[in-house]
Amino acid sequence: MQAFSSIKNLYLPVQPTVKQSGTNVLYREVVPADLLRNCIYCYWELKTIKRLQENFVYRVVSDGCIDIFFELTMPSESFVVGFCKKFTEFTLDTTFHYVGIRFLPTMFPQVFKIDASELSNRYVDLDDIHRHTSAFLRDRMEDNLSFEQIKELFDSYFFDLVNNSDFNADPRLYRSLDMILKKRGVLQVNEELDFGISQRQLRRLFNYYIGDTPKTFSKVVRFQNILRAKPSVQSLKKNKLFYDVGYYDQAHFIKEFRNHYGVTPTKAFGR
Repeated sequence: MQAFSSIKNLYLPVQPTVKQSGTNVLYREVVPADLLRNCIYCYWELKTIKRLQENFVYRVVSDGCIDIFFELTMPSESFVVGFCKKFTEFTLDTTFHYVGIRFLPTMFPQVFKIDASELSNRYVDLDDIHRHTSAFLRDRMEDNLSFEQIKELFDSYFFDLVNNSDFNADPRLYRSLDMILKKRGVLQVNEELDFGISQRQLRRLFNYYIGDTPKTFSKVVRFQNILRAKPSVQSLKKNKLFYDVGYYDQAHFIKEFRNHYGVTPTKAFGR
């Protein structure tokens, strides 16, 4: 549907932290089959190229999405990480091979019939959410599979799952999402998201389908657009980017960026 296609076309969330972590850890993403792209943003893998000298701290930045993930050597244990309004850190072993499925905003609750706010800012066992998908990962995933083979298995399984799902394209929700994404998160939520619904009702829709409020989601979208723009440290200082993207001042910008990323903008873009 057009409402879902709009999210796919307007929102391209990034996870940039692993690229700054050295050559012994690989992170990569691959897009799903075309028929799934309105629902799933990407499949991803995070793995060591060789054993590390110490445990690896993986920092996940706020991206507005909900993910399923598991260790390929132990697919019997799979998890869901919900919408997170701040960065999250995971301490991993010296060798690992994680694989995940990243769902576009509003899609996970539609496919799995769960209130997204129940998952927000935490991760839970997938078996508690959807036993069929948990069983699929346990039975079909093996550590000798290539990422390309895993993609094929994912495409086949999720095509059937998505094809048999009932989607609710509530125009009030998706017009609001379209406005937030087109304005890159820089807007007055209470004044501009006026699509025939009260702010209380709109918050209820966002909490169920996104996992948090329109205001919080807008902040994540604004943050993600800054990441994608990849400003230089010099431009951050000279051009006063924080004014252009709706922050009151530099201190406000730095505080919110650190909340979403875990480090200051200077450290994130200065490498």
